[in-house]
Amino acid sequence: MPFRVIEEAGLFPVIHLIDEESGITVEIYSQGALLNAFTIKQNGRSYNVIDGFTSPQDAVDNITAGFKSARLSPFVCRVTAGKYKFGGHEHTINKFFLGEEAIHGLLYDAPFIVTAKWAGDKEAFVTLEYDYEKQDEGFPFNFHSKIIYTLRSDGRLSITSEITNTGNNDMPLTDGWHPYFTLGGSVNEWLFVMNTSQMLEFDERLVPTGNTLQHIDFTTPKNIGETFLDNCFVLNGYKEPSCTLTNEGNGLQLTIQAVENYPYLQVYTPPHRKSIAIENLSGAPDAFNNGIGLIIAKPGELYTFATDYILHLSR
Repeated sequence: MPFRVIEEAGLFPVIHLIDEESGITVEIYSQGALLNAFTIKQNGRSYNVIDGFTSPQDAVDNITAGFKSARLSPFVCRVTAGKYKFGGHEHTINKFFLGEEAIHGLLYDAPFIVTAKWAGDKEAFVTLEYDYEKQDEGFPFNFHSKIIYTLRSDGRLSITSEITNTGNNDMPLTDGWHPYFTLGGSVNEWLFVMNTSQMLEFDERLVPTGNTLQHIDFTTPKNIGETFLDNCFVLNGYKEPSCTLTNEGNGLQLTIQAVENYPYLQVYTPPHRKSIAIENLSGAPDAFNNGIGLIIAKPGELYTFATDYILHLSR
């Protein structure tokens, strides 16, 4: 059988999806349901395009030092001062602040449970689930989070997120991911193209003003060079890939394709310039306050979000 699933015990379960024919492997940490490795082999050499953690303990100790591969839910990016109004009440998030802002949701270190796994001739998948039950008094709602990772024979890793409001009242919701990608060498050397021609205008706190600006720098493949990015882009639909990264030096190419309900793409180039954060988002930063992309999740309703990562080596 070309595909295998391996689950390792330890500090928390670590799951490996393996395609024996292509040599592509995926490593998933159950804590946070985060993607820690997406690796392809060629001529005896392995290339991991995820800037991840060195071990489960490293993830436990350092997840908030950059939020690498973090699950962003039930809010993405930031909530100004951690405060928002919903249902006639003001709420204050408590979990984690960067400066004066609550950031990156409430599930980045949640103890997801492996509930299903399977391998066949053409794909392998694993399902992880977690019940949020008002653990943060600033988000007094209940919801179920289900994540499905599927590795397919064309080098495609599909990630589906399902959120169900398990409470009795409406709740605010945005969803997303925070992976850092590395193709070897410096970000400056990579080609980058995005399916967008506009971005959200930010104020000095990186909060959208409500305006959009034209942005056409990467509508065709272009070296990132010295460009600094910490912006939220509006995608031109789902028919074309959201973006593609290419390292012409080693032949690595990664394509990201938003499949369902991720109309925004947040991009950040950290100072070390060795990786780039590319975040599929269902809504804008501070959506709990500005309403941009905000979902009002109804009791009992299921909301689905999906994206594909496609990995290739051109030589």
